[in-house]
Amino acid sequence: MTSRFRQFTLGIQAELPILIGVVPFGMIYGVLALAAGIQPAAAQAMSAIVFAGSAQIVLTQLVSATTPALVMILTVFVVNLRHALYSASMAPHLQRLNPFFKLLLAYLLTDEAYAVTILHYEKVPAPGADSLDDDRRQWFFLGAGLALWSSWQLSTAAGIFLGAIVPASWELDFTLALTFIALVVPNLNDRAAHTAAAMAGLVALLAFHLPYKLGLIAAALLGVGIGLLVERKALTQ
Repeated sequence: MTSRFRQFTLGIQAELPILIGVVPFGMIYGVLALAAGIQPAAAQAMSAIVFAGSAQIVLTQLVSATTPALVMILTVFVVNLRHALYSASMAPHLQRLNPFFKLLLAYLLTDEAYAVTILHYEKVPAPGADSLDDDRRQWFFLGAGLALWSSWQLSTAAGIFLGAIVPASWELDFTLALTFIALVVPNLNDRAAHTAAAMAGLVALLAFHLPYKLGLIAAALLGVGIGLLVERKALTQ
């Protein structure tokens, strides 16, 4: 087994436990996309082009509410803003890659792929060290990203198929909150994270009745802002 292939398979193996939660998430998206009036082909294309579960779920809700396109774009931008932080965190480990590989990995950068990859990178020496040189470093990320991408496309397709037979009276929206709670809670490991989550949750409840899901934007911005302030204060102490 070559070093590159080994890193690739290790990335897949690291991602497999997370897929247990990703698969039902993708199926729920497919069901809700059809319920929102999105055509099956468009719903599947969104999974391939956007490839961001939380943003896709929000978009289905906004489409269902006939939200203006500008508000949709702004909402998705805010929801996915965390990916800029992921990119900044990954950049030191992948800075020597060629542009093609950087573009490919940028496309595959998701919450789940980032989580397992950054943990792996933090356990090995910095780029240029002998134990995991730059020529192999990206293959772990590629394995994790492709494992997630494949499962997301298949689970979305399964959800679209089920959406054609599941009665509209079966309101599945509540399962989205359960899914996100399961993803978020295990990662709340310091005061800044707890404060950000609490603030975002409180604002989301108070601003629930704002039109076009604008409460979501307010909750995300205030949650991130408060979390950063708490973290900065902790660093200066």
